[in-house]
This record gives sequence, structure tokens and C-alpha cells, in this order.
Amino acid sequence: MMPEAFPDRLAAEVRARRGALRLSQRDLAELAGVSERFVRFVEQGKRSVQLDSLLALLGTLGLELRLGTRTSSAALALAGEPAAARALEGDPAAVDPAALEPGPGQPQP
Repeated sequence: MMPEAFPDRLAAEVRARRGALRLSQRDLAELAGVSERFVRFVEQGKRSVQLDSLLALLGTLGLELRLGTRTSSAALALAGEPAAARALEGDPAAVDPAALEPGPGQPQP
């Protein structure tokens, strides 16, 4: 099963929060200082939206956008961990299990 795409998840969260606050798309647009069309685009999961407008919309709803470090083969390869990257691509023999243990100061999984 493929993970839910970020725009789709964002759309669902915005629709749910707007509904919980009992706001119309027009009301939300006015409160956030964006167009009603922009609210529709976000709620439809449109893949291209302006970040400043999105942040205004989320702030109005009491939501926030967070960034986190993703463990992907590309990120691991850039971090100098090619064996771990190969393991994520399906080669479990490519990784020494001790290499995946968190180092000092790193969070436990």
C-alpha cells in the first residue's frame, strides 16, 4: 500500500479542521486573507500552492506545518551511509545491524 501523498493528507486535515470550526470556505478565506479559490485548491489537494498563503490558511485554523528528517535511501546516501541506503532499497544483506543503532545523542527508534 502506498503512503498517502502529502497534498491529499493536507487537504483532508484542512477540510476536517474547517468543518470542526464550522467555517465556510468563504469565511476561512476572509479570515486568512486568501482567496476562496485558494481554499478550494488546498482542500482539493492541488499539488501547487503558494507557501505564504498556505501558512496563513493553516495559522488561521490553528494548524502548523512541520519539517522532519525523513529516512530515505537518498538521504542516507547523502549522509554517507550507502549500505543503509541499499538496505532500504531491498538489500538486507547490505547493512551491518550495528550500523543502524543510534549513536550518542541520537533518539532511540
